[in-house]
Amino acid sequence: MVLPFSDRREAGRELARLLARYRAERPVILAVPRGGVIVGEEVARALQAPLDVIVARKIGAPAQPELAIGAVVGGEPPLRLINRELVELLGVSDDYLEREARRQEEEIRRRLERFRGRRPPLELRGRTVILVDDGIATGYTMRAALAAVRRQAPARVVVAVPVAPPETVRMLAEEADEIVCLATPSPFYAVGAWYREFPQVSDDEVAAILVSAAEPEPGQRTA
Repeated sequence: MVLPFSDRREAGRELARLLARYRAERPVILAVPRGGVIVGEEVARALQAPLDVIVARKIGAPAQPELAIGAVVGGEPPLRLINRELVELLGVSDDYLEREARRQEEEIRRRLERFRGRRPPLELRGRTVILVDDGIATGYTMRAALAAVRRQAPARVVVAVPVAPPETVRMLAEEADEIVCLATPSPFYAVGAWYREFPQVSDDEVAAILVSAAEPEPGQRTA
């Protein structure tokens, strides 16, 4: 794979080629907002699959918000994944963890309401679920997303991303049924470093994509 990708749509089309073998399984595509939804739309279109979002938010360390000490994923109830080893190493208090987790849960509720409107989430039980993002760095929020999806008893969970560091791919390979990744550069730097165009994606863009991709087939959504 030649890097950098021109943009998320090119990356999504390339990823869809590797995922084409799943088309016969009628998979569900779950994309991580916001940028992952652009990639996910291309995958869903190629596989003729329904598209939805899974909203995961990291819990940043005190004074180091980019350092993930945990993650929260939307659901009923929301799922929290805490890196206890790192929390103890940094001396992070339980009060801080609870406050930040609640703050992220509120943001997840806001985003889900904005993205889905009144549409219920897709039914995952017994389905092949493909989790898509525009790239992964540490993999902590994707681990949380995997755990949240597993609660819904899918038949198989595949993680699919255009780019990620090799150590993260190895870690996620132990938790997903399969991981599909186009490129594993090292050193990694950041996800955006591997795209020529990497613009911010708005809530409005995500909501519009989900409306256009809404699954019309009866029985594909929960009541």
